[in-house]
Amino acid sequence: MTTLVRADAMLEGFEPGGAPILHRDAAFAIADGRVAAIGAWETLRAAHADAAVLGGPGMVAIPGLVNAHHHVGTTPLQLGSPDHPLELWFASRLGFRDIDLRLDTLFSALEMLASGVTTVQHLHPRVPGGVDEVVAAGVTVTDAYREIGMRASYSTALRDQNRLVYAADAEFTASLPPELQPAMAAYFRRFTLPLADQVDVFEGLRAAIGDDPLIRLQLGPANLHWLSDQALETTRALSEKYAMPMHMHLVETAYQNEYARRRTGGSALAHIHRLGLAGPRLTIGHGVWLSESDIELCAHTGTRVCHNCSSNFRLKSGIAPVNRLMRAGVGIALGMDEAGINDDRDMLSEMRLVLRTHREPGIDAPCPTPSEVLRMATEGGAATTPFGDTIGRLSPGAWADCVLFDWDEVTRPWQNPAIPMLDVLVQRAKAAAVKTVMVAGEVVYENGRFTRVDRDAILESLAQWFGRKLTQAEKDRWALGEALMPHVRAFYDGYVKTPLPRGGPVLG
Repeated sequence: MTTLVRADAMLEGFEPGGAPILHRDAAFAIADGRVAAIGAWETLRAAHADAAVLGGPGMVAIPGLVNAHHHVGTTPLQLGSPDHPLELWFASRLGFRDIDLRLDTLFSALEMLASGVTTVQHLHPRVPGGVDEVVAAGVTVTDAYREIGMRASYSTALRDQNRLVYAADAEFTASLPPELQPAMAAYFRRFTLPLADQVDVFEGLRAAIGDDPLIRLQLGPANLHWLSDQALETTRALSEKYAMPMHMHLVETAYQNEYARRRTGGSALAHIHRLGLAGPRLTIGHGVWLSESDIELCAHTGTRVCHNCSSNFRLKSGIAPVNRLMRAGVGIALGMDEAGINDDRDMLSEMRLVLRTHREPGIDAPCPTPSEVLRMATEGGAATTPFGDTIGRLSPGAWADCVLFDWDEVTRPWQNPAIPMLDVLVQRAKAAAVKTVMVAGEVVYENGRFTRVDRDAILESLAQWFGRKLTQAEKDRWALGEALMPHVRAFYDGYVKTPLPRGGPVLG
């Protein structure tokens, strides 16, 4: 059965040079969950006289947004971790409570869908237990995305060393006071899975996910400091074997940049390039401390970067070199990481933050345009996922993942029509203006209501989960995290010898 989606204006996608492809008084036809045709409303209506119609006058349609870097549902702040600098933040997270993965996943999915996100790149953090437990966690998370009707690219973080600080687990444990060493060693054991078993996790998830049109698997090599060269080479081999994309945190902070220098004598990107990982299948998460030569290497190899603006601010990581990446022609996606600047998953807010953050001083200084930011949040994010160009656009053949905005709500009380529509959309649209969200042609959110799940019931169940009494194991982990904090801080004291420039690296 064919469905028509009508809007006063419709963004199909972007030309190779970046110009938006806009259709006025337009519609697109949906068949089998994909865009079958796009064109003038009167033409398509005549061709599909009996089709159901969504949208209508007063609506603006865009491709579904892509959150290209996401980890968890309940935010770290909710769970008790302040916005420490990243290296201290890892220690503060030791005390997190046990989480119901289904409810946790649904919680953030509610927020993402309500702001127009139809696809998420879910990079699941470390999970305690053996192969079966880690695979089961992945199945639970992906089942939750299926339940709400959201598209997801899923990976479990691959890591085999340096699980807390940028040094070997045994070395750091031995540096602690004797009374802390048994608890630290026990904590590391919970998350230590041999590399061969981690490959088995990947294969188990690949089998479990299969050919589901909403869910895809990708590789998640965690970061240089978390991975031995053997683990990096294993990741490359798996990526080549299955032609599968990889998403890897890299040089998020100055401390990670210094770790790479100590380990490799150069940059983290140059090192993984020598091991064969750089290229069109690799996306770098964060990349705040990429050098000019790193940026050139990204452009030369086709390596992409996912910009996590809110996270970089919240964890004192710096300001990513977005303008220089754009000038070099590097593909850029947008992600909200653990949570956005408002401790939620509102991609509309994230786009505005990106737009404002990179407005360098000077009349002719470079800065992203609203259209460029929107492209990052659609086609840019899509390119980092296994879905590729089947999402992020509304061109014929692509999945019908779409967001309809009530334009009166976007522009109330008034908007000068001289301002281009996409400029207005990026700078003024709030989640309250999102009228309809569809994934693969199915309406999953409409008029503030989720069609597949009960938002209030999910939130109440989550509140009841966290309302239970702390277990002894949870109390012990919290106490360990508190006790470790001064020792983690001491580890990084003087780790970076040169003074850090304000805002991020100086790129000459």
